[in-house]
Amino acid sequence: MKSLIAIGTLAAQQARPPGGTPADPGAGFGPAQLTTFKVRDNFYMIRSGQSGNCSVLIADDGVVLIDNKFEMDHDGIMTKLREITDKPVLYVINTHMHGDHSGGNAKKQALGAKVIAHENARFQMAMTQTTGLPNLTLEDHMRLYHGEFVLDLYYLGRGHTDGDIVVHLPQQKMIFMGDLFATWDPYVTLIHYAAGGSLREWTRTLERALALPFDTVIPGHGGATDRAHLETYRAQLVRMQDMVREMNRAKKSRADIQKMLEMEFGWSGFVTNLGLDGVIGEMQ
Repeated sequence: MKSLIAIGTLAAQQARPPGGTPADPGAGFGPAQLTTFKVRDNFYMIRSGQSGNCSVLIADDGVVLIDNKFEMDHDGIMTKLREITDKPVLYVINTHMHGDHSGGNAKKQALGAKVIAHENARFQMAMTQTTGLPNLTLEDHMRLYHGEFVLDLYYLGRGHTDGDIVVHLPQQKMIFMGDLFATWDPYVTLIHYAAGGSLREWTRTLERALALPFDTVIPGHGGATDRAHLETYRAQLVRMQDMVREMNRAKKSRADIQKMLEMEFGWSGFVTNLGLDGVIGEMQ
């Protein structure tokens, strides 16, 4: 858990420009304190810079949460939620296994919620914990009917990990990317190879996501944005692939490649530790 907290803290620092909070409140990782943002009727985001987004979909019979931050965020999330609605939390969807998105699972389950995730994400969680494991899993696709919302959950391939799912709301033309699209302004790329991540396959996964009909994109960290930002994020990954591959061909050292990733793509700390050797190996 400490390492995942460090990932969230480090990434939040990385996403914050020298002047402090981003000028655009949707950019970067998020505000210092838990803050509720209304995106549209019956859809809210509860955000903070130290952990992933918590998205709230409210229907007549209850609430679906897409991700639910760290365990330590549970009380704060429930306080914010009760300012919006008194309806019960029926489902929590984990976009992937990291604790800053799934850490509140056990406490939501204690309130009666069912947790949904990809089978690979549940497998990864089960190696380090015995509580908060998802109740329902999918391999490729699951459809959830929730009041006015139809949620299509897709596994489109590896990227950030090997258990990231994309949630598509076809009627609202919205897509929830989890950390397959981590932030914008700046973009942050965490490739967790030990959890099955892959730079090589990430671009193909994003191609499949971009083939879905949507206008609004909800990243795993950062505010609601649009298709253009997701397309730019994919283009950045292609550029990263090309640059590392070319440096490998030129027999550049590990240190040289690390410096390039730091200078060109803002890598540092856990982003480097979890991804550097895997990227070099994949881009041979």
